[in-house]
Amino acid sequence: MSIEVSPEEYARLSALLSSACGIQLGDKKEYLVASRLTGVLVKHGMRSIAELLLAIEGGKAALKRQLVDAMTTHETLWFRDQYPFEALKRMILPELARARVSNLRIWSAACSSGQEPYSISMIADEYNREYPRHPLGGLQIVATDISSSILGSAREGAYEDIALARGLTSDRRTRYFDEQGARARVKDLVRKPILFQELNLIAPFGMLGRFHIVFCRNVLIYFSDDKKRDILDRIAQVLEPGGYLFMGGSESAVRYSAKFEVARCYGGMVFKLK
Repeated sequence: MSIEVSPEEYARLSALLSSACGIQLGDKKEYLVASRLTGVLVKHGMRSIAELLLAIEGGKAALKRQLVDAMTTHETLWFRDQYPFEALKRMILPELARARVSNLRIWSAACSSGQEPYSISMIADEYNREYPRHPLGGLQIVATDISSSILGSAREGAYEDIALARGLTSDRRTRYFDEQGARARVKDLVRKPILFQELNLIAPFGMLGRFHIVFCRNVLIYFSDDKKRDILDRIAQVLEPGGYLFMGGSESAVRYSAKFEVARCYGGMVFKLK
């Protein structure tokens, strides 16, 4: 099925996505729209983007969610970029343990299919194994994403070999996964601290409570500058004093918010609430 996207359709779709979830398509991404929405059109027996937009603008909420899901990037892997997880285990978790923090809370925003929150949970377990005299005082990881379908996959926690090979060592696979035929499923000790919840970052998120650490990585690159400032200011409001924010390697909290300062660590950087 070949899809053509007219300038008028592209403008309407761009405005709809920005309003619904904050994503900024930018210029000349018609090819991306065509490739990602073909499946949605086929599923609903539609022949054009105009037909899809007309249905969504007519109030089809479920169809709107499918469009947002299709246009959202779900690229992820285990222990992505390494340094955030080294900093977590070697610097931040020991600091919080020394401070006798109880009920440690970590937020994985835009958690996609679950690799990030599960990686965080594994790191916490490794820390407790390596430093049994200074264990963490409880742990809850809140993992959120805008896509209900991808959250379903994350909750299931079962992955094919090709996904497991992306950043996961054989030792961690053996320790933290149960083999299930052609797949492997995350063990209960890794799953137990994690609460998965659907959330749109441009909507209020104060109801999630407060956190000592927030992972919001490779997400805000898709938002306008104004939305970046708004989201970072609201992240600052839910962070505990001196709390930490991890972002993607090309992202910077201090560029958009005066509430953070840079702390360099393990070949990368983390942002600390002032």
